[in-house]
Amino acid sequence: MPKVLTKDQIEQYHDQGFISPVRVISEKDALSIKTQLEEAEAKYPDEINSESRNNLHLSFTFLDALAHNTSIVDAIEDLIGPDIALWASVMFIKEPSSKQFVSWHQDATYMGLDSFEFPTPWIALSPSNLETGCMTMISGSHKFEIQKHEDTYAENNILTRGQAIKSVDQSKAVDLILRPGEMSIHHGAIIHGSQPNKSNQRRIGFSLQSYVPPSIKQVVGRNMWTHIRGQKRDDIDGIFLDRPKYNMDPITVSQRKIAEENISEILYKGAKLKRKY
Repeated sequence: MPKVLTKDQIEQYHDQGFISPVRVISEKDALSIKTQLEEAEAKYPDEINSESRNNLHLSFTFLDALAHNTSIVDAIEDLIGPDIALWASVMFIKEPSSKQFVSWHQDATYMGLDSFEFPTPWIALSPSNLETGCMTMISGSHKFEIQKHEDTYAENNILTRGQAIKSVDQSKAVDLILRPGEMSIHHGAIIHGSQPNKSNQRRIGFSLQSYVPPSIKQVVGRNMWTHIRGQKRDDIDGIFLDRPKYNMDPITVSQRKIAEENISEILYKGAKLKRKY
């Protein structure tokens, strides 16, 4: 019996490659997290900025709490089972009236895992809609092979390498409209992207990329995980990251730096250039 998702939602995930929307926290609580995030940006500009946005759940307790949020993790358990680890997290922020965008891509392309069968929740901390530049999914595209990606390093492309799939059947595009506190969940191999934020407010989304069952192995880079639920992974060389006891806990901040270096090596493997994020 599923804990959070309905039978129809689970079927939609497997058939279309995504589920949306799913309410996980109240709009009030989401906006409170947004406020905490912006306070952290102002207080710790070296820790959180446009070039330092991965694994912030290791530095700030309010994001760690989201990574372990029962409603989110229960939904993930409905999809992959009770033994769950988190690969990383990413904060996606598009400033008001900016040109920042995300090209058509598949998350699994550069993550160095031996399977693409993993889900990624994306939690809206501000409205995510057509005006603010919401995510758009190419329905059913997860059922096919990983497509060729071209590294563009486009200036306003939020992705590390500006990696882009050139030929996409946009007739199957579905826009994921989210209110603050709602999440979408998408498959590791689904083609997706997003347009610039044309509004006068920030578009903020926290991506838990991705929750992984123990059957999926890291084959590029070091094995570094945040344990979330169930039995811990038994990787011989696995490194488990701690939970911060308070914001900017020096133990997890130092772990985050190591994890950041590892992620950078994984994401930029084989790349001609390496950006700062």
